[in-house]
Amino acid sequence: MLYRPLGDTGLTVSEIGFGCASWWGQRAFDEGDAIALVHAALDRGVTFLDTGSSYSSGNAEPRLGRALRGRNISGLVIATKAGTRHDGRRIVRDMSPDAIEASVLRSLTNLGLERLPLLQLHGPAIIDLDENLLKALERLKARGLVQAFGVNSFDPAVIDHVAGLPQFDVVMVDYNVLRPERGPLIARAAAAGKGVLAGMPLAMGHTGGQVLKLRAPRDIWYTLRALKNHRAEVLAGRRFAFLHQQAGVSGPQAALAYVLANRDVACAVMGTTRLAHLLENLDASGRALAPELAAAIAEAQSAGT
Repeated sequence: MLYRPLGDTGLTVSEIGFGCASWWGQRAFDEGDAIALVHAALDRGVTFLDTGSSYSSGNAEPRLGRALRGRNISGLVIATKAGTRHDGRRIVRDMSPDAIEASVLRSLTNLGLERLPLLQLHGPAIIDLDENLLKALERLKARGLVQAFGVNSFDPAVIDHVAGLPQFDVVMVDYNVLRPERGPLIARAAAAGKGVLAGMPLAMGHTGGQVLKLRAPRDIWYTLRALKNHRAEVLAGRRFAFLHQQAGVSGPQAALAYVLANRDVACAVMGTTRLAHLLENLDASGRALAPELAAAIAEAQSAGT
């Protein structure tokens, strides 16, 4: 595993991180298997773990906390999110200072931490980032409850706005072979000293229709989510079926290598519920795209514009 600086935070992270969310955090997924995946990632050099207070109906964050019990976490960067929570029926959005502080305190308990290495606001609008909220973030940092703040948003206007705010240290954007247009946005954030996390680096399995392959109940869950929320990406992903037909490199490895070729990206955060997939993905660290494969990706991207 290779490592990269997380912007100007002073933190160093594995260039591939493990996302503790989605089916990984669902109660229907065996907790022993979920914890084993975290341990396998840590044993292979992963130091960045990402979750959220609202993920997996609120079950992902405390599950990650249980996975970390008894482990040496001194070198880990554990990230969670605030601003959304699951109330038992649905996701509730609340970016008020009181809600963010309450979320921080719950997350510390859930994760078994005294300080959150990274707290990201989960999909805020620019209007949410007012003086009251920014001062509240500064107080949380002054109290030693949070080391670094970030924003997880797929809205370029929000990321550009956050890049100019000194209260934020990190941004997380959707960057993958289907989102090459995020490159300039990432460059601007990095130039401002922000650490950049690439969310959805595998394009959620949409390349080559991988998400539509049904092998277990969990695959039905992912497929239904893709067809409900990401039909355009599933269609666009058909242009990248060649990624899964290469000699010596798997489709996920090629997709991760594409993201990590951007040196402004500190960490590509991927998730999985299969150990074989985890090991395959982690093996992408340090891999370089062959020039002909990079050219084929660029051609496929141009065909979609």
